[in-house]
Amino acid sequence: MTRAWARLRPWQLSDAQSLSTHGNSRAIWLNLRDRFPNPYTLTDAEHHLRFVLSPEGMTDVHLCIEVDGEAAGSISILFKQDVNRRSAEIGYFLGQQFWGRGITTAAVVALTEYAFANFDLCRLYAVVFAPNVASARVLQKAGYELEARLHRSITKDGQTMDSLLFAMVK
Repeated sequence: MTRAWARLRPWQLSDAQSLSTHGNSRAIWLNLRDRFPNPYTLTDAEHHLRFVLSPEGMTDVHLCIEVDGEAAGSISILFKQDVNRRSAEIGYFLGQQFWGRGITTAAVVALTEYAFANFDLCRLYAVVFAPNVASARVLQKAGYELEARLHRSITKDGQTMDSLLFAMVK
């Protein structure tokens, strides 16, 4: 297996085709919130990119995971408000053909370090669907700790299941 070259960078409207190609996966959809559609079309990708590049979308951090020169996935920091204003949620996905190479773990580590260095945060967290063992492992390898199992807390594709709350506290 050759080592993939990956980096985090801002999104560009020209990423839409690649984003729709890599995002159009039932396996990815099964592990994301319902607002991420399946199938994931070019129109969906264009809509998402217009949002993240708009002033409204720029209140959070939305980055492209670029692998070998193409937009292969997404990683975001969603800032919370009010009494939770020093907390933020991290979320991500990567195209299936790039799974198992350590790319997502490296992206989570890099964005976590960036977020703590550049924003007044004391806590980053992620919620993972319990069957998504690979995503839980990504967070553990990135230094996040399992804080809770939320029993029967989510319903996806007609299945009600547990979710896992991981966090890194500064």
